[in-house]
Order: sequence, then structure tokens, then C-alpha cells
Amino acid sequence: MTRLYFVRHGKTQWNIEGRFQGNQGDSPLLPETLEDLKVLGQHLSDISFDHIFSSDLPRAAKTAQAILDKQDPKPPLTLTEDLREWKLGKLEGTKVRLMKDLYPKQHHAYRNNLSRFKADLFEAESVYEATSRWTDFVKSQKDLLAENLLFVSHGAISTASIRTLLGFDPSELRKAGGLYNSSVTILETDDFESFQLITWNDVSFLPNNQEIIIPGVGKK
Repeated sequence: MTRLYFVRHGKTQWNIEGRFQGNQGDSPLLPETLEDLKVLGQHLSDISFDHIFSSDLPRAAKTAQAILDKQDPKPPLTLTEDLREWKLGKLEGTKVRLMKDLYPKQHHAYRNNLSRFKADLFEAESVYEATSRWTDFVKSQKDLLAENLLFVSHGAISTASIRTLLGFDPSELRKAGGLYNSSVTILETDDFESFQLITWNDVSFLPNNQEIIIPGVGKK
């Protein structure tokens, strides 16, 4: 049995501003987030990870490093483009509110029913392309025969992809809501084909979890 831990990166300036960061854009972690990441690292310090994988975008890589700093002994850390955020094309860097004003139906689809999201309208990855990239990478770690693996990634892609691993179709990928910054979600699997949810979107360990940013919405 392998336990898979999924962490969304810490809160950034663009999260506060309500902007799409996407696959190419990046925004610095907020100063107060660095303290949250120390708490996150301590929360996970009792777990001996066989390997840590992270998106290579700085906001995720720095989150992964904060977790690695609390590990003893320290597992390998691999940075990869496969765990990057959803490629959102023309939306990247723009404010979520602007999408809501200009494309209300598409904003609703992106937030509530991804089967109706027209990615080509924004030169973005399709739901299938984005989740396949991400889930294929996770499943490819089967040969490690590991007990505990950690994946550090991003809000939109992690939400959709974890739900895909759990067997939900595109219309249901956002039904449980988005993932909070610095949250921990845990799955278990014995074959990397079927997965069981253990913990979803846990931020109970953070001192200021009432101020968590909900992707594309704002503060909780």
C-alpha cells in the first residue's frame, strides 16, 4: 500500500489579487506564507517520504523545499513540468473577475462543471490534456514501490486531477470545491489504478486557516 500526499503551494501575491497564475505565470510567495510553510513542514515531519515531487514553478518548488527542510533523513526532491498548473493560455495573469464579467458562462463552467469549459476559447489545455499530464506522472511512480510519496503542485490542476484519480468524470471534478493554499490531501493505493480518499484539503494545522485563499474566489 502506498500513501500519496498532495500539497498545494503557499499563498502568493496573485492569489490575493485574484489572478490566474497558470502554467507559465508565477508570483512570489507572501512573507507571511513562509511562516505557514514552516508549520506545514513541521506537520509533515513525522512522515518519512520516499520521494518528494514538485512542479518546477518557484511558488511550488519553494513550498516543497520548506517541507524537505523538516525531513530527517531527507528524501530526493524532483522538480518537473508535469506537475505545473493548468496551462490557461490567454487567462494567465488576468483577474478572475474579468473572466467572470466577459465570459460568465465559461467562468461558471471553470468553477463548477469542467465538462463545459471550452479551453480552446482561451488557448488553454483541455481538461483531458491537463489532468492526463498530471495523473500520468503520478501513476508512473508505481515502480518506486514506495510507502509515502509527496506531490507539491497547484490549485486548479490538483483539484481536477485528484478527483480524476478518484474516478470522477469531468462534470464532477469541482464538486468538492477547490484546494486551499498549503493544504494537504491524502490518497491510498495498492496498484496505482484505483485510489481511496483518506483526507481532503486539510488546513487544520495552520494557525490562520480562516484566512485561507480559495482558488479563483478569494478568502474563505
